[in-house]
This record gives sequence, C-alpha cells and structure tokens, in this order.
Amino acid sequence: STTQQDAAAPEKVAVPPVQMFYCGVCSWPPEYCEFGVSLSKCKEWLHDSRPDLYEKYYSEEALTAKLGTISLEAQSKLEKDSAKKEAKAEAKAEAAKKKKLVRALLVIIKRIERNKRKYVTSIRGLEIFDVDLKKASKFFAQKFATGASVTKNAAGIDEIVIQGDVSQEVYDLIEEANEGGEGGGGKGGKKGLDVLKGVVVDNIEMVEEKKKKGGD
Repeated sequence: STTQQDAAAPEKVAVPPVQMFYCGVCSWPPEYCEFGVSLSKCKEWLHDSRPDLYEKYYSEEALTAKLGTISLEAQSKLEKDSAKKEAKAEAKAEAAKKKKLVRALLVIIKRIERNKRKYVTSIRGLEIFDVDLKKASKFFAQKFATGASVTKNAAGIDEIVIQGDVSQEVYDLIEEANEGGEGGGGKGGKKGLDVLKGVVVDNIEMVEEKKKKGGD
C-alpha cells in the first residue's frame, strides 16, 4: 500500500549549501589563484582577509608539501615564470587603462547627415579642457551665422550642436585658438577665440555619421 511504501522510503534530509569563498583580487577560489596572473596580489589579499586559508595554501609547510618533489632549479623556474607572467599582465592592464584614459580625453567633432543631404555638426568633449560650452556655442553661432545650442545626446552627455556642415571649420578654429601652445589665441588674437583656449588639438577626432537608408 501507499502507506507502507511511504514508511519504507528513507527520510529525506536537506543538504545545506556549500559556502564558497572567492579571492577579492582575481575572483577565483583561493586554491586556484596560482593559475592566474596576479598571484602576489592574491596572496597579499588572502593574508589580510583570511589568514587561516593563507596558512593552508601558502605557509612554508604547505609549499614544502606541494613542491617537495620538485628540484630547486625547477622551483626557481616556476617562480620566475610566474613573476614574468604577472608583470606581463600588469603591463597589459596598464596599457588598456591608458588607452581608455586617452579615449576619455578626446574631443569628437561629428558631421551628421540629416534628411535631403542636410547636415549638423556636433562637438563633444570640450568641457574636458575647461571650455564653457554655452560661451563656445554662442561663439560658433555668431561665427557661422547659424543656429547652435548645447544639448544632451542619447548617452546624456552635453554637446554643442551647430546647424550646417562646419566640422572642418570648427577644427580650424580650435587649432587657431591654440596656436603657439599655452598662450594660444590665434594670429593677431582674433576676438572670441579665447573661449576655445586650452584644447589639445592632437586629442581631436573627426567623425562622420551618415543617414541610414530607409530610416529617419
């Protein structure tokens, strides 16, 4: 009967979940840190965070037990290879960080195609070089005798939008404003150019955005 079957079935006992601990540097379990590229930092973090686990994996006794059958020469080679691997990873991370920083310091002048081959020009990133966007917008509007305003783009970042295809002219004005280095101001100190002083011309990137076919 069902009652007899239920009585014969072993009682189910809930198994508690396994508590895992992960390295705060490489995010791997501590026993796998040695296969990563930041072992020295992992060991330092583990020593401060979990001294008990540090002793388990990296104490003199633990290392002796792990490497006891390996010759001194082999141990030395392993240590050198690990240090070289870690240094290479750190150099790569630093290069990526610098590349990201340079990218963040770019001034983007974008030529954007609208309907019927009409264009607008957007400038993003001037504020990085302490340019007052409202003053710069007013300067561009007067210079090109067209509409110019400070608006937020799709990413929520302030940029200047000028009616018309004036991307090259904007570049030339910024270049002229910063001729001669820190003083800048253009030849003869043309009125209004001081609003664009301080921009590093090498950090300007020209971009063209064409209207997608079949879309707005």
